[in-house]
Formats: sequence, C-alpha cells, structure tokens
Amino acid sequence: MSRSGSPEEPALFRSIFPYGAVARIPFEGAPELPAPAARPYIADSTFRDGQQAAPPYRVEAVVTLFDLLHQLGGVSGLIRTSEFFLYTERDRRAVEKCLERGYEHPRIVPWIRAAEPDLRLVTDMGFTEACMLLSVSDYHIHLKLGSDRDRYKKQALAMAEAALTAGVSPRMHFEDITRADIPYCVELARDLAALAAQENRPLTVRLCDTLGLGVPYPGAALPRSIPRLVRTFIEEAGIPGENLEFHGHNDLHKALVNTVTAWLYGAAGASGTLLGFGERTGNAPVEALCLEHVSLTGQDADCDLTAVPEIARVFEQQLGLSVPPNYPLAGSEVSTTAAGIHAHGIARNPETYAAWDAGALLNRPARVALTDRSGLAGVAMWLNDRFGLEGAAMVDKSHPGVAAMQRAIVEAYGDGGRGRLTDDELVHIARASMPELFSPPETPGLNGD
Repeated sequence: MSRSGSPEEPALFRSIFPYGAVARIPFEGAPELPAPAARPYIADSTFRDGQQAAPPYRVEAVVTLFDLLHQLGGVSGLIRTSEFFLYTERDRRAVEKCLERGYEHPRIVPWIRAAEPDLRLVTDMGFTEACMLLSVSDYHIHLKLGSDRDRYKKQALAMAEAALTAGVSPRMHFEDITRADIPYCVELARDLAALAAQENRPLTVRLCDTLGLGVPYPGAALPRSIPRLVRTFIEEAGIPGENLEFHGHNDLHKALVNTVTAWLYGAAGASGTLLGFGERTGNAPVEALCLEHVSLTGQDADCDLTAVPEIARVFEQQLGLSVPPNYPLAGSEVSTTAAGIHAHGIARNPETYAAWDAGALLNRPARVALTDRSGLAGVAMWLNDRFGLEGAAMVDKSHPGVAAMQRAIVEAYGDGGRGRLTDDELVHIARASMPELFSPPETPGLNGD
C-alpha cells in the first residue's frame, strides 16, 4: 500500500471523486472476510453532531434525552459514551446536570478541536479523556487548512502529546477518512499509538465518513471501502478492534449500513445520533443501531426500545424538531396501515403484516388509518380499535354499518388532493353510519358535532 503522490501535493482522487459528477465505486482484489467485533458498543453523538444540525438544545431537554439514552441502552452499557461540547456556558451547564445523574453509561466524553484552548476546557472540568478532531484528507489539509501532510502530522502529534501530558486519553477522530490517503493515515495512527503507549494510556481512533462516501461492498477499493478501512487500521496500523470506532453520515443513504458493516469487520464502536439527527443529512440512528445489535447478538436485554416513542416526543415537543410520522421505529404511524388488504391480514393475525409485536416492544400497537383504499376490513378494524370493541361487541366487514362508513369515506376523499381524514371527521362519519355505537344514539346534523 503506497502513498498517493508527494506530501506537498494534494491527493484528491479525481478518478473516484469527479466533483461535477456522481462519485465512483472502484473494486479491486479479493473481498475481505467479515471478522465481527467481539464486544460491539454504541458511541452516541446526539449532543455533538446532533446539535450541529439544529438550534441549540435547552439544558432541560438535554438532560431528558440523556435519561432516555440511559434507558435505551445505557443500563446494559451498550450505549457506552455520549459526546458533549464544552464551548458555551449552556454546554457546560448541560454537562454538569447530566453528570449529576450518576450513570455509569453513557459516559460523558467532551469533544474538542485539536487546539490548546480546547484542551484547557477539558482539563478545567476534570475530564481524563476527550474526542479530538483531526482532519486527514488532503481536501481538508491542503484546501481548507492551507497546510501539507507532513506539517499537519507534526501538529497533530504535538497536540496528542500535550493531551497525554495533561492526563487526557485522546479519542482521535480521523475526519474525511473516505477521501484520504490511507497510507498517510496508517502512519499517523501508528505514531499516535506509539505516543499513547509511552504514557501507558489507551488510544481510540474513529474513522469518520464525513461526507457519507463510504460503501459497504466487499471488494470495493480504498478509500471508500468500509470493510477495507476497518481491516487496514486493525491489521496495518495496529489499532485493536476494541479501540476502533466508525462514524458515518447519511448523504448517500448509507450511514446505517456502513456503520453496521464496520461492526461486522471488527470495529467495536458504532457512532450515531438519536433519530439520526445530525449535520446535513444526519448520522446512523442510535435506536436503529440498538435494533441491529439485538438482531446480530440475540441479546434482547441490552436495550429498551420502549424509550424510542418518548425520544420522538421530546424532539418534537421540547426541541421543536419534526419527526415524520412514518420514520422507522420512532414515527407516530410506524404501526399504522392504510391498505385494506393489510388491515384484513392484521385483523386475522397481526403477524401477517407485522415484523414484530410493536405494541410490546415500542408501545406502537398496530392501527389503521382510513383512506379510500382501506376497504371494509380496514374500516372494521378502525372501529374496533377506536371504540374499544371486544368479544361479541366487535364488528366485522360484513356489518352493513361498516359498508355505509366505507362508502362515506370514499365520497369524502372525492377526486383526491386532500389530507387524511382526521379522527374527528371519522367519528362524525361513524355516528352517521353506526349510531348504535354511541350513547345515547344520535345522528349529527349537517353542521357536524
């Protein structure tokens, strides 16, 4: 593995990254074999990368989300760390409030730039480890910083040495690794590890796919290949898998699959944010990583997914951020079907169109949203759910009132273009179609309720 060009000239890999076109995915050599991490964990970045994509979070909301992170996967230690800024008084107050919780996990780790003033923020608050940003691609070293690899490497090593001397174990974040000269990055990682060894302190290296350009495909070439990146840092840079993390962005829809792929090829740490909120298109969702961990290991007790709906409520009600109703796991309608054929199957047996018992695991029981495509089975299921009908009181699709309600719904949608019927509108239609469900029976007037 040879270095690309001289240290003085930027390696921009134009055959892979033609700026005016879609990035290419070259393949080379034999595919790597998976070698899963022995003890995978999650490194949360909700209060670091997540806050870079939104207005500042209120301290009270941060503490509430930190509690929910602990519930989601911190009790077992699956969510091992959570990154925090220290730059503002509000940042530091949030850190102090979260430290007061006394949780073993997630462990609060400050995030800083590789600069002396930032390091002082860490030592002033008494932390003994810190995430430290290192730009490693020539896009950053040459084009942004106006430096070259050799000069930048000396600065990085000096900053790492300063941290170690101050009693701080560095967690080095290799920014833009999927556009970087990998031999240069391997040399840098080796030198950093040697410095840490001299101080008898651990070194963690994070591979940051800053623009979401990584790919999970076996046999893909560096620098985009996540399998090759992970194996190269373990086998050639000598970074043990338990000290290796991956941080992916979702620009090309691959944050989750790339992060799980890093797990499968030996990187123990998977970085993500709650609901995937992060810079630009976001990151791997922490709750989805929890789900994948259980799927891969069978360790159901490692996470509590019932925290997910509450997390979504905090994002919407306290942070003012929108969670799409159909957003996987967290959306309010993830267990809601509007298709009549699906409703028919669910009414007969929930497993027909449900991947799992979302009512038990997510507090999201199966429900029906009524449209002109919901059919008689969908209307019957909605009525039974909405009015709590059980046993002999339940209605089925053969009930004449169900047919009357279904006809009224089709008429209400007309030629299309309107939003979904609200619960109040559906109750109004139900009163007209099945007045016996109401006590006392009544038929509304033309002006509704």
